[in-house]
Amino acid sequence: MASSPILPATMLTDARAAPMPAHWRDFVALTKPRVMTLVVFTGLCGLLAAPGSIHPVLAFTAILCIALGAGAAAALNQWWEADIDAKMKRTASRPLPAGRMERHAALHFGVGLSFFSVILMGMATNWLAAIVLAVSILFYVFVYTIWLKPRTAQNIVIGGAAGAFPPVIGWAAVTGDVSALPVALFMLIFFWTPPHFWALALFVKTDYAAAGIPMLPVVSGEVATRRHIWFYTAIMAVAALAPVVLNLTGVIYGTVALAGTALFAVLAFQVYRRRESDPARMAPERRLFRYSILYLFLLFGAVVADRWVLA
Repeated sequence: MASSPILPATMLTDARAAPMPAHWRDFVALTKPRVMTLVVFTGLCGLLAAPGSIHPVLAFTAILCIALGAGAAAALNQWWEADIDAKMKRTASRPLPAGRMERHAALHFGVGLSFFSVILMGMATNWLAAIVLAVSILFYVFVYTIWLKPRTAQNIVIGGAAGAFPPVIGWAAVTGDVSALPVALFMLIFFWTPPHFWALALFVKTDYAAAGIPMLPVVSGEVATRRHIWFYTAIMAVAALAPVVLNLTGVIYGTVALAGTALFAVLAFQVYRRRESDPARMAPERRLFRYSILYLFLLFGAVVADRWVLA
C-alpha cells in the first residue's frame, strides 16, 4: 500500500493558522441583534403611529429594511473598531477580535447590507424613507464611530442622533413626509441616549479606559458623569412631555410619559447622589441602565396605543 505523503512542516503550520470560513452565526452577531431590537421597535412604532395606511407586505419590508440598515451600521462599526473591541472584556468575544472572521468579510457584509437595505426601502416605499435610512447609516459609521467616538467625551451626545432616526424612517415609509410627531420622537431618543449610555459607562469605565475611548467617566470622572446624567434626564423629561404639550399625542401617552419619566428621574437622582467607584457595587447605575431601555419601549408603545386605541 502506498505511504501517505509527508507534508512540509511549514505547510502544516500554515494550514493550522489559516482562518476558518466565518459561520453564519458570526454574521448575525455582527448586526448586534440585541441592540437592533429597540431600533426595530421604535421604527415600527413610527410606522404604526403614522396617519394613513400601508400594505402589510410593504410595512414588513420597511421594518426589515430598518433592521438591515441597523445591522449594516453595526457591522461596519465592528469592522472599524476590531482592535478596540479586542481590548475590552465585554466585546472581546465578538467575531472579529475573537478571530472567527476576517475584517474584509465584515466590511463587505456591512457595505453590501447598507446598499441593499436603502435600495429596497426606496423601491418598496418611497425614496424619502430610503434617504433618511441612508443618512442614519452614514451618520453612525462616519460621524459617530470614526469621527466622534475616539476624539471627544461628548461622542454619545451628538452621536446619539444615529439611533434616533428609526421612528422618522417608519413614519416616512407610510406618509412620504416628516411632520411634528416623528421629529418629537427623534428628539426624545436623542436626549434619552446620553443618560442611557453614561449609566452603562459608569460600570464599564475600566473597559473604555483600557481601549483608550474618551467616554465621559474616563475623561471627566464619575462625579461629572453623574451630574451630566441628571442634567440630561431633565432635558429628556421635557422632550418626553413635549408631544403632550403640543397636542401631538393623547391621554395614554401622556399618562405613561408622566409616570415613566418620574420613575426615570428618581433612578437618575439616586445615581447622581452616589459616589461609588467600584463597578461591582453599582446596582443603582445598572438599574437605571436597564430601566432606560424599558422606558423607551413603554413610551413608544404608548404612542401607538394612542393612535389605535383612541382613534
